[in-house]
Amino acid sequence: MRHCDTLIVPRWCVPVEPFGVVLDGHAVIVTDGRITDLLPLEKALNNYQPSVLIERPEHALIPGLVNAHTHAAMTLLRGLADDQPLQTWLREGVWPAEKRWVSAEMVRDGTELAIAEMLSAGITCFSDQYFFPEIVAETAVDLDMRAMVGTPVVDIPTSWAHDAEEYLNKGSDLVHDPYAEHPLISTCFAPHSISALSDEWFTKLRVMADQLDVPVQMHLHETAQEIATSLERTGKRPCERMDELGLVNASLLAVHAVHMTDAEVARFAEAGVNIAHCPRSNLKLASGIAPIARYRTAGVNVAIGTDGAASNNVLDILSEIRLAALLAKVSADDAAAISASEALYMGTLGGATSLGLADSTGSIVVGKWADLACVDLSALNSQPIYDITSQLVHTAASAQVSDVWVAGKHQLDNGKLAHINTDELLERSNEWRDRIAATTH
Repeated sequence: MRHCDTLIVPRWCVPVEPFGVVLDGHAVIVTDGRITDLLPLEKALNNYQPSVLIERPEHALIPGLVNAHTHAAMTLLRGLADDQPLQTWLREGVWPAEKRWVSAEMVRDGTELAIAEMLSAGITCFSDQYFFPEIVAETAVDLDMRAMVGTPVVDIPTSWAHDAEEYLNKGSDLVHDPYAEHPLISTCFAPHSISALSDEWFTKLRVMADQLDVPVQMHLHETAQEIATSLERTGKRPCERMDELGLVNASLLAVHAVHMTDAEVARFAEAGVNIAHCPRSNLKLASGIAPIARYRTAGVNVAIGTDGAASNNVLDILSEIRLAALLAKVSADDAAAISASEALYMGTLGGATSLGLADSTGSIVVGKWADLACVDLSALNSQPIYDITSQLVHTAASAQVSDVWVAGKHQLDNGKLAHINTDELLERSNEWRDRIAATTH
């Protein structure tokens, strides 16, 4: 009999890879933070002696959910400037608040709040795009959370950097030290949007990203206004401009991609571009509905993101994949456009693929990190059960997530965060609310 660190016994296991498979009566074996076996329960109990045995008899075990795009620290701006169109929301609500309040302290506290919320909702990996990315990385490491940390790149001064050159140099430093080989942290460049940089600086960013072999993520084709403004100023649609500058390639994660022509979608598929679909944020800001069934049919990988809590207002991938599936059906005028299995894929392995992490997370496969979530399907709203994956996607709420592991560490234990002091965290969050509210109302 072999020793293992943890033996997890759910009622069902949905590994996502192979696609569409649901395993009944199986156990997952975890040792040294990785999945070391997946086999029928009787064999597992006969072959392994665990230090910890976790039994969840009415639960489905799934890969940890991947939040392919967010701005974690913006939890502290949640609800600050609601019910406004994107440009008004940015220029009159968010940007003035950020100019006044963004600091290392704010980013640390906001990111910790976001991580606690995401872990509670079954999210084990997030891709972040915000100021003070080194603080985001430090906080994720401190809380044992997997993260793709994006260096913001704009050509305006902020509390973190003064110009595009300093943003890029700081991003280069983040890649090299201390996260080049860190098991939890990967890095990328994250220019805000096409208006953030001149052609000259986009070209320099592409060269640096190529040299460092790191991806690029940016908001792209989020609104019809963005496209109209680009045509007015440059005579080119944003995708055309980015393609001419060499940024439309397999290292690009295009966030939102709501308004795309068939030719642009075909070009994305040809180039291997990934899309981070943020349905709730797009609806809340009236940006539009991305026709993701068309994108997937064309061969583009689609991941799911929440965007920031200031434009969502929750960090909940379970609800996002449900919404993504429903909107896809409506936009395609086809109730079969996106199946429950496809929706779950987008929220797990599709997300990992979009971040270049598919070899290490996103599915329950031997050798991958044990990034896992357990969902209690005994709740009234999930009964009776005919199809496990359908219940996960179309009935399960984040409150039904009972357990979460990141690299084998038990982060959420039977519904309770195991390593985060939530009372102290809420106290700090309320302090930020009082400070910010005093200057905005």
